[in-house]
Amino acid sequence: MLSQRLKISYPIFLVIGGLGISFIPGMPRLNVDPNLVFLIFLPPLLFEAAWHSSWHQLWKWRRSVLSLGFGLVLVTSLAIAYFSVKIIPDFTLALGFLLGGIISPPDAVAATSVLKGMDVPKRGLTILEGESLVNDAASLTVFRFAIAAILTGNFVFQKAAVDFLELAVMGVFVGLLIAHLLYWVLRYWVRASSITTPITLIAPYLMYIVAEHFHWSGVLAVVSGGLFLSFRSSDFLNYHTRLQTQEVWTTVGFLLNGFVFILIGLELPVIVEGLEDYSMQDAIKYALIISALVIVIRIILVYMSAFIPRWLSPAIRASEKSPGAKLPFIIGWAGMRGVVSLASALAIPLTLDDQMTAFPHRNLILFITFVVILITLVFQGLTLPFFIKWLKVEEVDEYIPEEEQIEAIRVELGKTAIQYLNANYAVEMQQYETIGRIKEQIERSVNASESSFQEEDKKQALNSVRGLNRKILHGTRFPAP
Repeated sequence: MLSQRLKISYPIFLVIGGLGISFIPGMPRLNVDPNLVFLIFLPPLLFEAAWHSSWHQLWKWRRSVLSLGFGLVLVTSLAIAYFSVKIIPDFTLALGFLLGGIISPPDAVAATSVLKGMDVPKRGLTILEGESLVNDAASLTVFRFAIAAILTGNFVFQKAAVDFLELAVMGVFVGLLIAHLLYWVLRYWVRASSITTPITLIAPYLMYIVAEHFHWSGVLAVVSGGLFLSFRSSDFLNYHTRLQTQEVWTTVGFLLNGFVFILIGLELPVIVEGLEDYSMQDAIKYALIISALVIVIRIILVYMSAFIPRWLSPAIRASEKSPGAKLPFIIGWAGMRGVVSLASALAIPLTLDDQMTAFPHRNLILFITFVVILITLVFQGLTLPFFIKWLKVEEVDEYIPEEEQIEAIRVELGKTAIQYLNANYAVEMQQYETIGRIKEQIERSVNASESSFQEEDKKQALNSVRGLNRKILHGTRFPAP
């Protein structure tokens, strides 16, 4: 409620709220089983993000999405790995890669909730959303190999590269295979019935568990399967099941994200109590330095991704308009960490393979992850709207605002309805006044919309009409039945 009234991203309040709850006297310490974190939270959150992503927009900006999704994660992981070894005593390179893999992926939920309702170019929103789908897979792959190197003590780059290709390709294959089977069931057996939505809720867990059973990428399986089902959803959803599925997934996604962001705050006392080998002052110093490094690296790499390909390729310069200097900064500053980073950190094993030796520096990694999430989420999240208003970033591509698209669709639907009435109910409209009034109402609506399109300031005219309708609705008191 506070986030809606103050127009501040709700994950910020949830993290601070969880932190405040943890300091209430008598509150029990919350310990989450690391083995359940990925299984419970990641599949539905990834599937929801893929479901609401536009395949056409992702494909259009695939170069930027892939360069940030993979390149940014790898460069950030490398930089954090070598830098953390320099500043943290007894910190190995494998632990550095583990920390880098955990804190490298930005959280799309946090960024989009901050940017909601603000004038941000469509290109920026698409890149942020698409990047989150890819960078989750890349970061969790780095996480997996770093864990394996720490537990076994061996890391061979050539073997890691081959294993990465195998788990990535086979993960996508499993996701698409299961998605095709579910598509066939949903289209030809279920046919937009009441069990359509439950099947979509089961789908991400099915994709994830099957892929992970064969030690392939469950993340890529969920993302690829979710994108396919979303792209073909018009074949098995009607208007009723589409609305139902959208509302259910919106609620499920909000609850899961809400719980995880609160969990971030609740976990802090447990993490702090585990900092046995480090003083609080040293731990905060390491965390602040690494947080600053993460922010700076992202901004630099976003600018490099935006302009270096344009300088090297005339084809890119011809096909894409320059993003300018403002939009890359907004994309870079929107790199807030969140759910995936926390889930990865909590999934670090408690012990090594011998089940006796504690995992080295686990609580320090958790503490640094928490501080990075807190700083990027709260500091960057609160200042991002200020930068957007101050920089006044304008749309750089040819894009019709969503409000105008909806209004244009309504006009076309109205015209089609009038043609249908004229062709099939011409006699009835003359005989029955009620049917004639239906046509008159549709015609008035179409004429009003077309008039608003012809005015100089279309957006202002549309907003004025909607504002007037809202005032009429709120000012009307209906009698009790």
